[in-house]
Amino acid sequence: MSYYGVKLQRSDDLQLASHPDGCTEDTFDEWCSQRLANNQKLAVDLFSGAGGLSLGLEEAGWTVAVSVDNDNKALQTHRHNFPGLALARDLGDETQRQELVSLLRRTTVDLIAGGPPCQPFSRAGRSKIRSLVVAGHRDEHDHRRELWQAFLDIALAVRPRAVLMENVPDMALGDDFAVVRTMADELERAGYYTDLRLVDAWRYRVPQHRKRLILLARRDIEDFPWPEEQEVQTTLWDAIGDLPDLNDTTGARVLTYRRPRKLPWFGDAMRAGAPGGVIWDHMTRPVRDDDREIFDLMDSTTLYANIPEKYRRYKVETFDDKYKKLDWKSVSRSITAHIAKDGYWYIHPKQLRTLTVREAARVQTFPDRFRFAGTRSDAFRQIGNAVPPMLGQAVATALRPVSQEEHEKNPHDASSRWVAARSALTTWARQQRRGKQWHTMPGPAVTPAVAAVAAVLTSRGTMPKGTEQVLESIRGRTRLTKAELEALQQHLATPPGRRQLERFRPLLTKRKVWTDPDLLVEQLDMKPAEEQTFRLLAGQDVLLATQTTLRVAARVVGSDSDRTNRLSDGRVDLARLIGAGEDAPLRAAALRLLGSTVCRAPSTLCAACPLSQQCIGATADQATETLF
Repeated sequence: MSYYGVKLQRSDDLQLASHPDGCTEDTFDEWCSQRLANNQKLAVDLFSGAGGLSLGLEEAGWTVAVSVDNDNKALQTHRHNFPGLALARDLGDETQRQELVSLLRRTTVDLIAGGPPCQPFSRAGRSKIRSLVVAGHRDEHDHRRELWQAFLDIALAVRPRAVLMENVPDMALGDDFAVVRTMADELERAGYYTDLRLVDAWRYRVPQHRKRLILLARRDIEDFPWPEEQEVQTTLWDAIGDLPDLNDTTGARVLTYRRPRKLPWFGDAMRAGAPGGVIWDHMTRPVRDDDREIFDLMDSTTLYANIPEKYRRYKVETFDDKYKKLDWKSVSRSITAHIAKDGYWYIHPKQLRTLTVREAARVQTFPDRFRFAGTRSDAFRQIGNAVPPMLGQAVATALRPVSQEEHEKNPHDASSRWVAARSALTTWARQQRRGKQWHTMPGPAVTPAVAAVAAVLTSRGTMPKGTEQVLESIRGRTRLTKAELEALQQHLATPPGRRQLERFRPLLTKRKVWTDPDLLVEQLDMKPAEEQTFRLLAGQDVLLATQTTLRVAARVVGSDSDRTNRLSDGRVDLARLIGAGEDAPLRAAALRLLGSTVCRAPSTLCAACPLSQQCIGATADQATETLF
């Protein structure tokens, strides 16, 4: 035992037996054949952890034939709760990945799912990686870090009917959707239709706020029939209100359970398949006496800064949300793997303690019959890392196979609407690059020097009079001289425009700066909008989420994401239109131009828009005037 104000009680290490219907690699072929003969659809769960997504897939109608992870405790948990084959593999290792592909090709896999660990690449990070690749210090495809690529490689090699990828929103929001756009683009080029969404788990009956990124792909039809989102939250009381009071103890592996006379629907779902009169793993950590006093003073709105100073052990500036008491009448905060370290983010609404293993499992929608191998901390870690099974079930529902009759009733094109829209946008952008709008598109004539001048003069919405003449006079120039700068200033009609160009004067004698975009941003002290515009015009992969580009994307998709949830749903719509690949910057620039010319607010010129055939918001009776 150790001490930290209280004795640190280490729980027993729960060992779980394998599922009686499990299989080995030697019996895998026969096991799969028997289930295929019974018309079962086989799924694979990569990076499966304890099996939250696997449980969701099974509830949605699939049989999980293979799961893969490299966490021994999670694999033991999975082997106990599911039949099939649970493999210990490092999917960042190419040899092990190819061995898995060979195994999966021996049967008929309908769905590959998973939540690959991913570090989103910031723009600076992507620049650094490119420089390391060029210098020979890093492989172009480092599978040890880029496990999303390993997931995609396996899916493309096996070619199941459907693919499901779940991840944290930061995988997309942290790097302008670069990874996700690449994944969707490669799947589409392989013949899949794709769907991309950011969802909040509570909308699918999960009793917690938990934002997730979902990428779906299927080869049979273009429709993704998601279940209806819920408007009423499943509260914490619905989730755990029926569990027994621990009466100032830390609970136990096995406790008596008395079913209430009126049990919410959620409790009924959680008790399905569990032994009557028993609750497993209703155990938590001991609590310090001073923490118990703090918990007693708190309600769900109390911040750490509100706690009397005599009780504080942490700096308020650093740990402003160190303690969080949950609210019976609302959903929980997101359960994460941090709960394995301490439970202060998850203080019980009534009892002076943190959540138990079973309560955390309930909040994640694991039913009471589901057991977790290892110690109490092992269980908390597995629960926090898991996909909520109810969310997994809802997401997988959008990928259910359709009958031949349904397939015939819903004919579809060879390529998706997204692919067609990107193709039309690319063609239009190339046309503009050859005309008078050349300076709005990345290309050979828009050098970093030209892009910098254009960004400084055009990123504020209204261009100074004379801007087009200024840009035309330096078309293709790689740097500015003193005489050229002064000539450019003479072209501009207003003092503010001339002052903006004055920012270039200190750079005139610095030859290196003109070929280094990062250095130009630094030396010109570009504001965020200027930097975004500059990098886009310089040909970098930038998701330019402005009022105009978001408006175009929302109209094409037929949503209101330009007015609500702009930074999440709006950027998803934008990412779908821009896509990935070398022409992505060209399409991003085209959306910027469309938003300021053809697709304006409140009026539009749909007949002049290259996206009119794919646009849900297009108006058939718009004027036929063309602008270019």
